[in-house]
Amino acid sequence: MKNIKIYSILFLSLLILGSCTDELDLNPPQDIDNSIALNTDANVKTVLVGAYDALSDTDLFGGNTQRNSELLGADDELQFSGTFGDPSDIWRKEITVINGDVADLWLDGYRTINITNNILAALDVVNEEDRSTVEAEARFIRGMMYFELVLFFGPSYSDGDPATNLGVPLVTEPNDVNPVDRATVSAVYDFVIDDLSFAAANLPADNGVYANSVAAGALLSRVYLQQGDYASARDASDAALTAADGIYDLEGSFDAAFNNQSNGIEDVFSIQVTTQDGANNMQLFFASSSLGGRGDIEIFAKHLNLYEAGDDRGSFFYTDAATGDTRTSKWTDQFANVTFIRLAELYLTRAESNFREGTAVGATPASDLNMIRNRAGLGDITTPTLADILNERKLELAFEGHSIHEIKRLQGSSDGFSYSAPELVFPIPDRERNINPGLQQNDGYGN
Repeated sequence: MKNIKIYSILFLSLLILGSCTDELDLNPPQDIDNSIALNTDANVKTVLVGAYDALSDTDLFGGNTQRNSELLGADDELQFSGTFGDPSDIWRKEITVINGDVADLWLDGYRTINITNNILAALDVVNEEDRSTVEAEARFIRGMMYFELVLFFGPSYSDGDPATNLGVPLVTEPNDVNPVDRATVSAVYDFVIDDLSFAAANLPADNGVYANSVAAGALLSRVYLQQGDYASARDASDAALTAADGIYDLEGSFDAAFNNQSNGIEDVFSIQVTTQDGANNMQLFFASSSLGGRGDIEIFAKHLNLYEAGDDRGSFFYTDAATGDTRTSKWTDQFANVTFIRLAELYLTRAESNFREGTAVGATPASDLNMIRNRAGLGDITTPTLADILNERKLELAFEGHSIHEIKRLQGSSDGFSYSAPELVFPIPDRERNINPGLQQNDGYGN
């Protein structure tokens, strides 16, 4: 993607600079009329690829966003022992308004959203037969980004009243430099659901490495789970699994689902990394120095003791020869893709949602649960409880970027901090409030 990104930037720069007759009369980049660059079908599709590239930034889904969820939701199961102050502060729950990782998530998140807004504003030049797909891909990316922003910068959906609690600003116009107030948590969720629902309805189930209807359905199910809307989470995950039939499947073994340099059969959506381009910051921070990582994150016995005897996932760890620390084997190849959605998650979501609703849409909770357990080398649970299903979800998806979001939706705690504690919500970055003083700060971070 790096080469594509460079070409895209050069291409757009040439179009923009070529349109100016007076070099001294250049407008600021955010003021450039998108009709200058986005005036052909090919241009819009090139910028769409650029939106995927923006999404893959290491400050976003190239690793740091998922890592920060694990650090914030560590709950004495892991430790950050690296020298970087910003992630260390997140792990210690001592975040400040000038935390660089927090600021980068906000800045790069809205940069990505702006790219998609430009694409959506130029749909009329896209070939008619491709228009709905281009729109769906752009809205998938935008919905994915807004969901992640509200998860970190807003209180949990179940914490108080989402209709009055503040989420993040909803910017929908391209290159908009006007101050936008924070929307409510419920308004952001409604916006995300609308984007992802459109994407799920208009994307193909197989779209190469790009967004597809299965990925959109999986993200929808995550949104509904956070809301506690289990009927909708059930239906979204079931629809995605139906669309996935014949295209995706569980890997034959648990270890085969990880460290793949090209998408495996279980990878519904992954950030692409190659030896020439891209970066896998999950590997960078989780892997030992002997594997090209920093060895910053150690796994503690509190987590290791959760696995029952015979669970293949319980042995998917290794001892760092240099430090003696225990590390997860999920992130050992620096050139592997950054897995974001695996098919296993959809089975677990459907199992939990069906259980909570007392239904068996698509399959019984036991059937879906035992499919995941059997792949891990474990026997069936004939009559699973909710605790069984939640435990399976935790172990299956450990260290993949779900921790703090699961803690919040299930109203748990992390390192002694309640799910509703201000320390588990990111502050609005100081630089953003300097630009827009009307942005109300989150509780616990001053005024």
